[in-house]
Amino acid sequence: MARGNEIVIVKRTRKAKHPHHGGAWKIAYADFVTAMMAFFLLLWLISMTTPEQKQGLADYFAPPNIAETTSGSDGVLSGRALDHTGAQMAGSSNDAAGGVSLVPERDGPPSLQSAATGKDGETGNLNDAINASQIDINSSYEQVFHSAAASIRQAWQALPEINEIADNLIIEETEEGLDIQIVDHEGRPMFPEGSKYPFERTRSAITVLGPILQQLPHQVRISGHTSAGGNYADPRYGAWELSADRANVVRALLGEFGLSDDRIHSVVGRAATEPYFANDPYLAANERIRITILNNAPPVPYDLTP
Repeated sequence: MARGNEIVIVKRTRKAKHPHHGGAWKIAYADFVTAMMAFFLLLWLISMTTPEQKQGLADYFAPPNIAETTSGSDGVLSGRALDHTGAQMAGSSNDAAGGVSLVPERDGPPSLQSAATGKDGETGNLNDAINASQIDINSSYEQVFHSAAASIRQAWQALPEINEIADNLIIEETEEGLDIQIVDHEGRPMFPEGSKYPFERTRSAITVLGPILQQLPHQVRISGHTSAGGNYADPRYGAWELSADRANVVRALLGEFGLSDDRIHSVVGRAATEPYFANDPYLAANERIRITILNNAPPVPYDLTP
């Protein structure tokens, strides 16, 4: 049979071109370049800052609960003014020289006023030297305490398990020296009730202090404190015994982790006699451990080299 009348259908397929991807990769690349530029800018700024500026930045980003109380002497130039002769104070030899009278002095024994100002002898100069040396010693102590406080904060920040008790850890400078206090909060105690042994998180916060305190030349005083109104099952074991035992346990922990016995000034229990909040001795925060780095002169100067 002839097939000439059949209809032949030819199908032609066209391959579709892939759609244009747009400029998404350009945006991602621009973000990457911007991030790299910011990173290198940060490196440049860090390399241009002084150690004092870096310390200030570190203190700014430190947890606000781990607070430090500083005196006015921690200001610019440690609160001292400099002139061509160095650090001066009121009543020094230059001030005395400005008030010298042009009238010739009479012959005879020196007066009390001239002896005090050093015009007729070496008494005034000796007093000035003693006062100037005392200022230098105090300034050195403040620098040591400031560095110790920064080291303690860094050590605490490196322990994630004590982040939840950051409010319980307080560092402040006082007239006696540098105070490190581990205080109770309502519902968040540092010791089990009536026990002399701390919780594990409290133990971690205490043990990291041992190596830091050992590097300091100053002695350490440890005192235990309780809040008023505590109830004790044993009539022979009360606030005095508990506070003393807790202070002694803290001493043992510090000694176990590096603090030698010759650095211990005293270990005492204060019971509720020295509340942290004097207006409310029943607050939980009055129950605490206080570790004080004393600012008295060490037996051997810390900057003495053999």
